[in-house]
Amino acid sequence: MKARAKGKTPEFIVRDSKPVAVILDIDDYREILERLEDAEDLKVLREMRKRPLQFRKLDDFLKEYTPGV
Repeated sequence: MKARAKGKTPEFIVRDSKPVAVILDIDDYREILERLEDAEDLKVLREMRKRPLQFRKLDDFLKEYTPGV
């Protein structure tokens, strides 16, 4: 992550000798969220690849398709 390169390190909040929270640089937090989203997307993609492909005719699809306004 970029925080270490900038010299910024996470700060831990401790209660009763146990870590309960972390203060992060906002850029590091956004990077973590982006990586989490990527991991979730990959998980969904792997599940989709396990199922057989099903094709439909374009006309059939267009009959059911209603785009949002």
